[in-house]
Amino acid sequence: MENRAFPANQPPTYANLITILSIDGGGIRGIIPGVILACLESQLQELDGQDARLADYFDVIAGTSTGGLITAMLTAPSEQNRPMYAAKDIVPFYIRHGPKIFPQLRGILANSVVNLVRALMGTKYDGKYLHKVIKENLKDTKLHQTLTNVAIPTFDIKKLQPTIFSSFQVAASPDLDAQLADIAIGTSAAPTYFPAHYFKNPDEHGTLKEFNLIDGGVAANNPTLVAISEMTKHILKNPDFCPINPLDYTRFLVISIGTGSKKSEHKYNAKMASKWGIISWLYDNGDTPLLDCYGRAIGDMVDYHISVVFQALQSEDNYLRIEENFENLVRAGETLLKKPVSRINLDAGLYEPIENGSAGTNEEALKRFAKMLSDERKLRESKSPH
Repeated sequence: MENRAFPANQPPTYANLITILSIDGGGIRGIIPGVILACLESQLQELDGQDARLADYFDVIAGTSTGGLITAMLTAPSEQNRPMYAAKDIVPFYIRHGPKIFPQLRGILANSVVNLVRALMGTKYDGKYLHKVIKENLKDTKLHQTLTNVAIPTFDIKKLQPTIFSSFQVAASPDLDAQLADIAIGTSAAPTYFPAHYFKNPDEHGTLKEFNLIDGGVAANNPTLVAISEMTKHILKNPDFCPINPLDYTRFLVISIGTGSKKSEHKYNAKMASKWGIISWLYDNGDTPLLDCYGRAIGDMVDYHISVVFQALQSEDNYLRIEENFENLVRAGETLLKKPVSRINLDAGLYEPIENGSAGTNEEALKRFAKMLSDERKLRESKSPH
């Protein structure tokens, strides 16, 4: 097994910045980051040519649930050893396969008794089509083969603890070098929506290790901190490989992409929730209140923490979080690009534009970050002796 902590075209020994891309979980809402990532990649192509791909520019790409699937698609190698998917292919993938992955029940009972019975008796979707599509696309590609480092959180229901499939950990824990298809299925196994995923993978002694996985969103729906932590641990263990202090956030460039929310609907309130028992918390009129609350809380708290740290270290221009309420998914992604760059305001319970609009729109911010990424890649290439 080839062990390379970084791809050959991204030697961090010669780095000025450590570059991180993070993609939230959110099921079919993966369409939203698909739109945003296509915009970012097109900006890079304007700077560096049509062959430019996101995997060429990031030291680590992290993704949870649907974000984990996108991460695998963007970093899995083709037969030509280039990314299997361009960013512009993500939205067509979801539009083509989404209706079969998330089939809607039809008929007069579709949103009442039938859905309730299914919610009580088993998962909403059987996952067969999702598994089929993932395996057909990712084939037998393993974690160590990705074109740049990845970090994909899952949660092991048997151990009751997170399991992070990280390129940085493969050398020390060969049992984590699983097939990307198994990892993507595991991180996407949202409780009540898809069945948990079981598989085995050998460790360094050939002993098969069991994995009993559910959605990584249980642990880290917003995996930005996971990516930063994996990168930081690697720098601490390998102090000679990169002239960067792992706590110097001025040397980190982070793009974190959410999958939107329906906060604006104000679906829930205390009067409603005060009457809920176990069933209603898990399933209420087609919604899953408990999962909604946990997912949003985890995502927002991660963003809040990172925003505060980057601002305290006066490096807020190196952190971009794109997240917003949504209605139509594709239109939401396109509209979101035109909106001002925002930051989380926990007091107001929403994302607010940065004062005076100094950061511009999200699209303008992506253009600025694309230039920084392009400059960083060219700097490394100019310093590398290879």
